[in-house]
Amino acid sequence: MNVVDSSAWLEYLADGPNAGLFATPLKERTALVVPSITIYEVFKVVCRQRGEDAALQAAALMQQGRVIELSPSLAMVAAKTSLELALPMADSIILATARLHNALLWTQDDHFSNLSGVQYVHKV
Repeated sequence: MNVVDSSAWLEYLADGPNAGLFATPLKERTALVVPSITIYEVFKVVCRQRGEDAALQAAALMQQGRVIELSPSLAMVAAKTSLELALPMADSIILATARLHNALLWTQDDHFSNLSGVQYVHKV
């Protein structure tokens, strides 16, 4: 299973220098777990940068994976993760989702660079 965080989705959608590295987990739709907060973050950025139509297309692509809603139990696990690792809210929800689904977290976000279960790619 794979979770691709917002920074990696945005890199892929913008065809940035690291896009190819994130293509593999993103194309394996049956193994893709999508925390709903990543849809929020990606939709917001794409909408601001390229308009609502592009944001809707990005959200539709993201929903081809298995979308995981923020349940009360996931919220509590994420809060504990945030406290233990000093992570911001969205990052802790994304990491907690990956861990609860035994998924590898793909990212280029520095917050995750030294954590186990994370495939960190240095942002170019």
